[in-house]
Amino acid sequence: MKIHHLNCGSVRTIEATYDGPQPAPAVNHCLLVETDAAGLVLVETGLGLGDVRDPRGMLGAEWVEMAQPALDEEETAVRQIARLGHTPSDVRHIIVTHLDVDHSGGLPDFPGARVHVLAAELEAALAQAPSFRYRPAHWAHGPDWVAYSPVPGEEWFGFTAVQPEGLPPEIKLIPLGGHTAGHTGVAVHGGDRWLLHCGDAYYYHRELEALKEPHPLMDIVQTGSEVHRDLRLGTQARLRELVRDHGGEVEVFSAHDPWELARYSWERGDAAVSRGPCRPLLPAPTRYPSDHPEKTGQAAGRVEVRTPDGS
Repeated sequence: MKIHHLNCGSVRTIEATYDGPQPAPAVNHCLLVETDAAGLVLVETGLGLGDVRDPRGMLGAEWVEMAQPALDEEETAVRQIARLGHTPSDVRHIIVTHLDVDHSGGLPDFPGARVHVLAAELEAALAQAPSFRYRPAHWAHGPDWVAYSPVPGEEWFGFTAVQPEGLPPEIKLIPLGGHTAGHTGVAVHGGDRWLLHCGDAYYYHRELEALKEPHPLMDIVQTGSEVHRDLRLGTQARLRELVRDHGGEVEVFSAHDPWELARYSWERGDAAVSRGPCRPLLPAPTRYPSDHPEKTGQAAGRVEVRTPDGS
């Protein structure tokens, strides 16, 4: 599999907490995975064309004021994928760590893709939208949702793992709770090691060091958006253990740290593609009706809910 690291939406410029790294816009770190049998798999979508063209309508005026997005159409996933020689229909699967506004904005640009998400997250988004966090315009096209309820069974370095339907075993969902109702990481095997996209399980690379150091600005966003503080902090503690004990086998990165993305842009030659800085157990499966009232935030669309055994 070939993996591309993309920045799909630069936002407010931030500074590191130590000397060395230059100030850089926070990013929306996405992955494009080229698979042999499942086509293109997009992990996260960042901001989409609709967000760039109508930011206040799609993203909400309050979020735009807070995040200060660059709103560069050339940063959208669909434009970057086109520069790689692909069309939107080539993206057959999308995995989102969660459905916050800056993670789901590109969904309408790939209307034919199956969208893999944890069931608790989909339920929360459809129930709470429209809100600062969830924007129903991002799924008004009626995505082909496939939602999962994790249960004990398969493990991945001590974490519960979920095998997404129709995807190779080199791609797994790794639930990482606390940030939203159904937040998940996404593990992708890159040939010689695993990559773990942690989404918003943490925001800044120094949070995973032995002497953890949150970023003063990003931590305001992180703590203000958490749904379960103890669970979020517990998830971060487990990620620190993962880095400590398996750092040679697993590389971890978060969604918004520009210096983490820069590492992959430099090392793997994706700079031309990545514009910007160079660089719980859930209840039994539930089906969501396709004709749910629009005011709940759900657009019509087929929803499948899966447990790991496929039931």
